[in-house]
Amino acid sequence: MPSPSPSRVQALYELCKRTFPSSPSSTADASPSSPPPDHAIPTISSLLDTITPADVGLRDDNLEDDGRGFAIGESDLLKYSEMAQPFTYLHVYNCDAFSIGIFCLPTSVAIPLHDHPGMIVFTKLLYGSMHVKSYDWVEPAVLASSNKPVRLGKLHKDDVLNAPCPIAVLYPQSGGNIHCVTSLSSCSFLDVVAPNPQYRFQSDEHFDFLTGQLCSAPTAAARHDKVAHGPDHFAWLETIDEPANMNVRNGMYAGPIVQV
Repeated sequence: MPSPSPSRVQALYELCKRTFPSSPSSTADASPSSPPPDHAIPTISSLLDTITPADVGLRDDNLEDDGRGFAIGESDLLKYSEMAQPFTYLHVYNCDAFSIGIFCLPTSVAIPLHDHPGMIVFTKLLYGSMHVKSYDWVEPAVLASSNKPVRLGKLHKDDVLNAPCPIAVLYPQSGGNIHCVTSLSSCSFLDVVAPNPQYRFQSDEHFDFLTGQLCSAPTAAARHDKVAHGPDHFAWLETIDEPANMNVRNGMYAGPIVQV
């Protein structure tokens, strides 16, 4: 009798293990600190595209919302509301080379502006709808003339995503690595991150929280930007401490267990 096919979660783990090896000696052309081969990006994205809520143990009752969300206005997109509601993180797998995890958000919950320095992030929206606003650093770096370490970022995306939608891929220096998320309905998304960021919002060791102020493009930035942008396409971004009202809780992952 043939053995059952591995779960999609197991297949994702196996693919990530080959793509993001834990030891540089395990492969000649990749290491935790080097980018994945070009062909690996569409391969991982294609596999993620096949994963459904049921594949990761999310049932119909996981998709329900209690309707107690609050409205978030445009002016709040770069801020984190004082009325922070809890959201849930489901740990699937992590090692020193990559992590796999799921975020579950009720309606109108915001994950504040943050980045993943030096990391590549694959995001699969499993269900629901969310607003994403993201930035990339202007290169060469443009710094504000102030005593604070404030740097100019350029808008990458300001859009609403509705499941199903294409896989989002964020690179260390492009693709919207600096981003904030607001759930417009109950939603959930699966993240694959490499190198491993130890997805713990209680620690800023592997990512930075930021705050920003919209601005017009300074002359220095305009010289390097071939497309004319309005004032809402740039922001001065400053690293801040973890928001005091960060409200994330660990949930119980109910999907297939990764066989290492």
